[in-house]
Amino acid sequence: MRSTYIDRLFEHSKRGSRPMLHLLPLALAVVGLAPAADGQSSDQFASVRAAMHRMVDTVRSPSVAVAVAKDGRILFEEAIGLANQEKLIPATPYTMYALASISKPLTATGLMVLVDRGQVDLDRPANAYLGTAKLTGLAGNADGATVRRVLSHTAGLPLHSNFFYADRGYSPPPMDETIARYGNLVFPPGQVYEYSNLGYGIISHLIERVSGRSYAEFMRTEVFAPLGLTRTSIDIPSELAEFVAERYGYDNRPSPFFTFDHIGASSVYSSAHDLVRFAMFHLKDRLPDQRAILQDATVDLMHQPTPPSTSGLGFGIFEGGKLLAQTGGMPGATTLMILYPAWNLAVVVLSNTSTRPAAMTQEFTIAREAVAAVLPDVAPSRLGPPPGPPGPSSLVVTPELAGEWSGTLRTYQRTVPMRLRINTDGSIQAWIGDQSGASVTNASFSDGRLSGTFAARIPAADAERWPHNVSLGLLLRGGKLAGEVTANSTGDRVYFSLSSYAELTRK
Repeated sequence: MRSTYIDRLFEHSKRGSRPMLHLLPLALAVVGLAPAADGQSSDQFASVRAAMHRMVDTVRSPSVAVAVAKDGRILFEEAIGLANQEKLIPATPYTMYALASISKPLTATGLMVLVDRGQVDLDRPANAYLGTAKLTGLAGNADGATVRRVLSHTAGLPLHSNFFYADRGYSPPPMDETIARYGNLVFPPGQVYEYSNLGYGIISHLIERVSGRSYAEFMRTEVFAPLGLTRTSIDIPSELAEFVAERYGYDNRPSPFFTFDHIGASSVYSSAHDLVRFAMFHLKDRLPDQRAILQDATVDLMHQPTPPSTSGLGFGIFEGGKLLAQTGGMPGATTLMILYPAWNLAVVVLSNTSTRPAAMTQEFTIAREAVAAVLPDVAPSRLGPPPGPPGPSSLVVTPELAGEWSGTLRTYQRTVPMRLRINTDGSIQAWIGDQSGASVTNASFSDGRLSGTFAARIPAADAERWPHNVSLGLLLRGGKLAGEVTANSTGDRVYFSLSSYAELTRK
């Protein structure tokens, strides 16, 4: 039968992706395979190897590393390509890759260590653990933004990403400043799922405040070391630098080092070998050199959805818990981790190529082939490629949506007028401040939420640093359109998605 789990996860990952995917030529690099783990025959995973080569050949990823574990044993771990093209360093299963958003389940695991110790209550407001800068309840009471909801992307926090490149001469502000600028509840807590890197930046900040240690030190001593993850770190400590895969941008050139103002969301590096060991811990396959840093009941709790989302605490949850997964994507990193608790199976795919649809498609293909190799009766090896991206959808304007809407856009620096004209034919025009009106493209209205993109400028210093367009995420509720208006950087680098709060009323 056809495996639907990975197909559905692929669709979920596309829906959750940000508009930062560019298609540029990449150069080819292929080297030999590393030995298979546990003495498996080469034939069993031949289709996986072939899919790995296709990713390097067709997507032109510099390298890809894969690990597969079942029933407490690593069955397969191999890598092809170059971790560093300039130095001709081959990738291995022990090469450390930037994990991007797969950082989140590791950060969540660190937070749950504090929960198990009684130092953090999941159902207390996150503000109870923050410093002078608190979450601001613009669309709802900030007390509803509990730690549990922050972990599950249901606290009402906005879309957010903020990259800081070493060659651009500026660095992340203190976390209190980021919270003061962007820690606004743009949706009522507990009502909307909105994937939020900012939320996991807040979680890493919370870990520091409660533990009294830096996030990097806490994760090293309380998560990585006890689980035997010797090639896992926050950013790149000097003692591990030689093992790290170079991140390659959309032009296939090494990307300057970058970090974030949401390190708990995006800053973990790990190897395929280490990451599959982490996945095995979450499958309760404790290896002899691993310490049980969490109670089994706490692990189970992380794998339960938090309504109204299908997200658990650090993991995406699919098929009623039959599949747990997290993807990651940013310049120089396309990553995938899937756990099948019922089959006691985990698959990890890591690469150092910038994220774009073709790269993610190939990683899901590799994962499907790995499942087929281990469970041929459940998922035959010839599963075909993942489904293509959904076609464009037209906006159906309902009577409650049509008309002139006016109100304000609140940035962290000032408040300006904002206006929308939603026409019955599906066209929309938008105005911000004294700027000219612009047509909203890719507009949709689903689950009471209006989305779309238009050409405009957000009047705030952070956004004005680089060219950007603007996207809408406005919830129709109580006769108002309210939610996030996000500046998304454009150009040859990904710099930010920075959200402000808008509230509009129909004339």
